[in-house]
Amino acid sequence: MSDNIFARIARGDITVEAIYEDDRVIAFRDIAPQAPVHALVIPRASVENLLGLDPADPALPGAVLLACAEVARLLGVDQSGFRVVFNNGNDAGQTVPHLHAHVLGGRSLTWPPG
Repeated sequence: MSDNIFARIARGDITVEAIYEDDRVIAFRDIAPQAPVHALVIPRASVENLLGLDPADPALPGAVLLACAEVARLLGVDQSGFRVVFNNGNDAGQTVPHLHAHVLGGRSLTWPPG
């Protein structure tokens, strides 16, 4: 596993206030929120981005997405609406090389996003 900040959180080396966690994922608030609700969901496994997902573990993407839905419920944006974003690579704005989903909500979100 790499030594970036999300890998260290996933391993438990850095403690965060978890919104949701289980044996596959952990979710916590983004330190630089882009919306009133902005949480990150990361797998505990070391995966750089969507392209690094292992077809031999098809349950991991589902675990991440199910956690995103639960985070939306826990943070109260499940009824009003929320967005789930995965940035993959530099041009997409991925700044940490560890798969993570952004759960955004709490206001009307515009399109296109960037």
